[in-house]
Amino acid sequence: MAEKLTNKEKQGWAKILYLKTDMNQKEISKKVEVTESTMSKWIIAGKWEVLRSSYVITREQELRRIYIQINELNTVIEEREDKRYATPSEADTITKLAAAARSLESDTSIAEVISVSTQIIDFVRKSDLKQAQELSNIFDAFIKFKLNKF
Repeated sequence: MAEKLTNKEKQGWAKILYLKTDMNQKEISKKVEVTESTMSKWIIAGKWEVLRSSYVITREQELRRIYIQINELNTVIEEREDKRYATPSEADTITKLAAAARSLESDTSIAEVISVSTQIIDFVRKSDLKQAQELSNIFDAFIKFKLNKF
């Protein structure tokens, strides 16, 4: 059984669910085991409505932007008439962009776990409601476990 989550961990989980799923306030508050009134306070204080409407950049879009930046920087370096190598500043930028890309390519965030689990549960729910509920409980326990590891 997963350990009890702190209020801050519950708030983080609720925020991810609010931003990344189509669950309503009542469903989220039940899942993270807080009152609806607590959920409302978090949503208002954190301006989650504004975040929800602007939360549209996907990991793939961000990776694409990073690769475009690396490519543009390399193009600038290649088009020089002399000294076709990166300056220390350019090399540092390329290194940081490459590290960001590697991180995005390999990390599985809690948000992604929630997104995938929600899709699987929705898929199973169409054919077997009981099994979807069981899966939901398993995913909830897994997410709590992951949150406690951080």
